[in-house]
Formats: sequence, C-alpha cells, structure tokens
Amino acid sequence: MGHSVKRDRLTRRGLRLEYATLGWNVIGVPVLVIAAIGSGSAAAAGFGFDSAIEIAASLVVVWELTGTHEDRERIGLRLIGCAFQALAVYVTAQAAYLVIGGHHPGHSTLGIVWTAATCIVMLALARGKAITGRALGNPVLQAEGRVTLVDACLAAAVLVGLTLNAAVGWWWADPLAGLVVVGCALREARASLRSGASPPECRAANP
Repeated sequence: MGHSVKRDRLTRRGLRLEYATLGWNVIGVPVLVIAAIGSGSAAAAGFGFDSAIEIAASLVVVWELTGTHEDRERIGLRLIGCAFQALAVYVTAQAAYLVIGGHHPGHSTLGIVWTAATCIVMLALARGKAITGRALGNPVLQAEGRVTLVDACLAAAVLVGLTLNAAVGWWWADPLAGLVVVGCALREARASLRSGASPPECRAANP
C-alpha cells in the first residue's frame, strides 16, 4: 500500500512538471513568432519550432503517465525519439540556411529576454523530470526530461547568437551555437528509439 501511494505521488509530480512545460511552451510559441516576425530572426523562428516539439513530447508523457497499457511506454519512447530527430533536422537546416544564404537577422530584444527565461525554466524542469523519472522508474519521463534539457541548451545557444548579433553584429554565432545541440539531439534520439524498440524485460536486463 505504501509503495502504491508513493508511486501515485510521483506520478502526480511528473504530470505537474509536464503541465508546467506545456503551459510555458504554449505561451512561448506565439511570443517567438512575434519576435521572429519583428526581427526577421530565423533563430527565433527555429526556437519556436523547438517549443512546438517540446509541446508534443510533453503530451506524449501525459498520455503515457495517465494510461496503463504496457505498449504505451515503447510507443512513447519512439515518439520522443522522433521528436529529437525532427529537432536535429530542423536546427541543421536552419543553420545551413543562415550560413549559405548569408541571412543577417535584425535585433530581437523580446527574443533575448524570452530565451534567457526559457533556459532557466527548462533547466529546472529537466532536473525535476530526471529525478522524478528515476524515482518512478519511468524511462519515458526520463527521456522527455532530456528533451527538456536539449530545449534549455538550444535556448542558451539561441540566446548567445541573438546577444552577439545585437551587441557586436556576429550574425554567424547563431547557427554555430545551434549546431552544438544537433549532436546531443541525435544521441538522445538514438537512445530513445533503441529503448522503444526493446520489450520491457530487455530494458530491465540492459539498462
């Protein structure tokens, strides 16, 4: 009985973390769209896309935590792996567009403020998801926590790019910083898809 109560408490905490992530990113998408339109910043537009991916990943975890079907865990891990792949593809394409096309975005104070706040919030949420996911023994919540961590890293990269562009006109800092995230995203995509392809007993034997 005690174990069941503890698990229910952890599940509720995991859901609260996901709802907080959803709320932040639902607000963030239109904020970033406004910033992108106002400055012509592909970085802000790209981070808006990343926020949409984070919304989708959070919905996957909410779906998994509120269900009991054993296949939900594997499906959830596969969907999160696909979200990481989509993020890597988009950031790479965005960087190539900026460098090859020589696109020089304007200044975006709104983008700088929002990405700075997002970096702090996502780091806190990622830590909470990692701790709760481990305590709960839920690989889907842990995987989505890594999505949130990549989101925080991308926010930091975009923040650096936007700030350097505004301060000293280094427009190329944005795509270079964004490419750092691509390697992390591809690594996490591979791990999530591999876990999602294995039955629960195999994952337990090979953590």
